Amino acid sequence: MNLGNWQQITHQPDGLSESPFWHPHEQRLYWVDIPGKRLARLQMDEQGQAQGDVAYWPLTQEPGCIAPAQDGGLVLALRDGIYRARHWGGELQLLATAPYDNAKLRFNDGKCDAQGRFWAGSLYEPKDRAMGVLYMFDAQGLHPMMDGATTANGLAWSPDGRTAYWADTAAHQVRAFDADTVSGQLSNGRVFHQAEPKPAGWAWGDAAPYGGRPDGAAMDAEGCYWSAQYEGQRLLRLSPTGEVLAEVPTPMPCPTMPCFGGTDLQTLFITSARQGRSAAELARHPGAGCIWRLRVQVPGLGVNFWTGR
Repeated sequence: MNLGNWQQITHQPDGLSESPFWHPHEQRLYWVDIPGKRLARLQMDEQGQAQGDVAYWPLTQEPGCIAPAQDGGLVLALRDGIYRARHWGGELQLLATAPYDNAKLRFNDGKCDAQGRFWAGSLYEPKDRAMGVLYMFDAQGLHPMMDGATTANGLAWSPDGRTAYWADTAAHQVRAFDADTVSGQLSNGRVFHQAEPKPAGWAWGDAAPYGGRPDGAAMDAEGCYWSAQYEGQRLLRLSPTGEVLAEVPTPMPCPTMPCFGGTDLQTLFITSARQGRSAAELARHPGAGCIWRLRVQVPGLGVNFWTGR
């Protein structure tokens, strides 16, 4: 397969890498390995070239998503709640207990908004009902903001913060909402992008067309939404009106989430999945579960920091 200008930057695959972000003060890329129950980070140069080896932090439960804290360390959404770590590998402080049955649900995709509030959606593991909820965590606690998803994913905000995007991977759908930047309230939900259904009985390598379904996402400086298409072997760049402006093939069938990094925010990083994929698929794509990078023309938006407010 022609990998184009993609460069593989890790070579020890994760089961399911997710929630990447570029830390501008440290010049490090952070991400999680959900089934591996670990966090990962990698030192980079100014353009996002790897420097040294990946550092791992093992955990006792699955991390769904992470974000940097303004005063150092991380905020983490683990299966049973929201936690604070003041430094890498440090003690975890429970900030909020998950308000669901964690035998069936866990936190999944999330990040901070520009106001420094931490958002995380939940994933309903039986996947037979849309019981996933999008939560916002601020100084007053954990608040349910939106529901009706099976697999919460694809959270992002427009550059002005007035439009929020949230995907349900199981429904093959990305929704847009009007966002109140002061309260965080979401309203006027509408379909932003609807992917085609997965063909019945589809398996990797089939001739039947299948473009994948929306997983994690990132926003660029022009207000375009970059959506990883799980099983679609591609990223979509969608305009603010939902028009497909570009289709970027990826070097693995199951990209999971993009983010922008490097000092110019023109390096696009992509995480990917290996868990549950067939032996034939992995033989063809041994880099599945690894992290890749691609230089792009339009810079992305940088990571938002958790403020604790």
